[in-house]
Amino acid sequence: MSESTKTPSAAGPIDAHVGARIRLRRMLLRMSQEKLGAALGLTFQQVQKYERGTNKVGASRLYEMSKILRVPIGFFFDDMQGKVEQSASLGYSSGFRETSAGFRAFASADSVKTNEDLHILAKRETLELMRAYYRIPDAEVRKRVMDLIKTLSEQAAAAAE
Repeated sequence: MSESTKTPSAAGPIDAHVGARIRLRRMLLRMSQEKLGAALGLTFQQVQKYERGTNKVGASRLYEMSKILRVPIGFFFDDMQGKVEQSASLGYSSGFRETSAGFRAFASADSVKTNEDLHILAKRETLELMRAYYRIPDAEVRKRVMDLIKTLSEQAAAAAE
């Protein structure tokens, strides 16, 4: 069976997106895979498979995760529509199997920037920066910090051209 053939049990781009959102929220809460797994009655390996999009997350399990991670269920589907449409334009059904080659193919075309952005949000450095930024109590100081970062990034981009 080819990677692009739809099978009822095959995980696909929606599962990968939901998994990435699970990981993002878990990391924002500074929760380990072990702790989330224990709260769900699972091993950390099963949580890892959900986060990678290798395994589908059932509706009842997703509901449990939303309670544990303190987010509405819709959080797991935020920003997903464009990715599903891009996947379809690449010739994949919504149920294509997520092998490493399949995921690379999904992530290699027009969706790279979106997937890249999602990976950047899940990096520890990004999370630390966000936490430090929001620990600044003065909104005006936060605004100046943001302006500084924007100016530095614009200068770096101009210098790279």
